[in-house]
Amino acid sequence: MIFLRYESFREYLRMYPVTSVILALNLLVFIADLVLPGDPLFEAGFFRMIPVYDPYGLVEPWRYLTSVFLHVGWEHLLFNGFALLVFAPPLERLLGHGRYAAFYLMAGILGNVYSAAVHVGDSHFAAGASGAVYGVFGAYLYLALFRKRAMDEASRKTVYSILLFGLLYSIISPRIDIWAHVGGCLAGFLMLGMFVQRRSR
Repeated sequence: MIFLRYESFREYLRMYPVTSVILALNLLVFIADLVLPGDPLFEAGFFRMIPVYDPYGLVEPWRYLTSVFLHVGWEHLLFNGFALLVFAPPLERLLGHGRYAAFYLMAGILGNVYSAAVHVGDSHFAAGASGAVYGVFGAYLYLALFRKRAMDEASRKTVYSILLFGLLYSIISPRIDIWAHVGGCLAGFLMLGMFVQRRSR
């Protein structure tokens, strides 16, 4: 099972520095907004689309990225943080630190892009690392389907179960932006596929 974590805290920081930095940023931003009056970081960074005035979310384009590091409550933060803590390390090791950092950010941005395309013309507000997290799951889905030797059977079943549960939960819960999840997953699937094909050549 590639998702079991045996590392000590120091080993984790040394082996997976990008994941560690992402987790720290998510936590620090969340705590800062708890301390500072008026949630200034959240207000400046959450993703939004406003009919007529900003139907594509491009008036303040940085929100496509900054929203990936924002969360709307402890439960939201802890769920995404746990997913990254457990599932991101094998992918960081596979891609390398620099490529993984780019992969994570692009998955989060493209998750927002996909959601924006679905919600064009609507009032739409979103925040969270879920699009990027589902990008990680999308990468594992590619491996589970097309590079089975890269994953043991238990790990493949875990990926299938998480994606199925995530899909069902996203449909049931009205607060979840299912399209950001779908977009992030597709982005991760395709990016990992391009990486594997390039390495194969």
